[in-house]
Amino acid sequence: MKAFIFPGQGSQSVGMAKEHFETDSDIKQLFLKANDQLGYNLSDIMFEGPTDKLMQTKYTQPAIFLHSVALFMQMDEEPDAVAGHSLGEISALVASSVIDFETALDLVNLRGNLMQEAGEVHPGGMAAIIGMDDEVVDTICEKATAEIQKPVVAANYNCPGQLVISGDVDAVKKAVDLAKEEGCRLAKILPVSGAFHSPLMKPALEGLQKRLEEISFNDPECPLYSNATAEPTQDANTVKENLIAQLTSPVKWTQTLRNMGSNGITDFVEIGPGKVLQGLVKRTISNANISGRQ
Repeated sequence: MKAFIFPGQGSQSVGMAKEHFETDSDIKQLFLKANDQLGYNLSDIMFEGPTDKLMQTKYTQPAIFLHSVALFMQMDEEPDAVAGHSLGEISALVASSVIDFETALDLVNLRGNLMQEAGEVHPGGMAAIIGMDDEVVDTICEKATAEIQKPVVAANYNCPGQLVISGDVDAVKKAVDLAKEEGCRLAKILPVSGAFHSPLMKPALEGLQKRLEEISFNDPECPLYSNATAEPTQDANTVKENLIAQLTSPVKWTQTLRNMGSNGITDFVEIGPGKVLQGLVKRTISNANISGRQ
């Protein structure tokens, strides 16, 4: 059985999808259509940058989504399951026919803007913690939260021994110090514009929920694994509830991959810029067959 998986923020780079745009007329038309819908030239930002502009959440998210879905639309095969890492979950909605491209692009654009605004209202940070068990990192976050009296939580369970924490800047710094004291292999502050998948994203929640209530979701055509639960579903209402929860809850990617493996998924195809998810699959499921379309 084969799963299509879609990347999230962090996979972007200046020049992304430019070769596809220049050599594939269908992809070019889709990009021009996206530019018209958004009201600005996203493709110019993707192709020319500058890097600091592409890294702004409000541009990063639609850029990765567009790159991923454009490649998916060129594929002539159906997956047995789909999943996406954070933002990539919306790409997975398109791949499983929950919503169409135009609706998804509108949703991604709103999500990116709301998350960037939330990061400006409640400045926060994120850090990668490498070489520690999940439970130890969870405990460290609890200690740092108690000491600083501001939140820091596990935000991304990426693969065994690789977590990203998120929250108040001082609380994140404290957790990094504690992780180093506990003997982690690496603890590093990440260059991000907000505390994603943490309680500090609550300002974005109301706007996203309001928009989602206006959108009609179809039942996924294949099992869709949600970040918030790591479980598969083919129920439209459950998909929507999980997508709302995802904004302030951790991305359970390690758990998702393990559940996929337990449910008979042996082949994984990452669709979108970069190869981040391929590496995470390798470090989580030793006998998986992994490929990508970049």
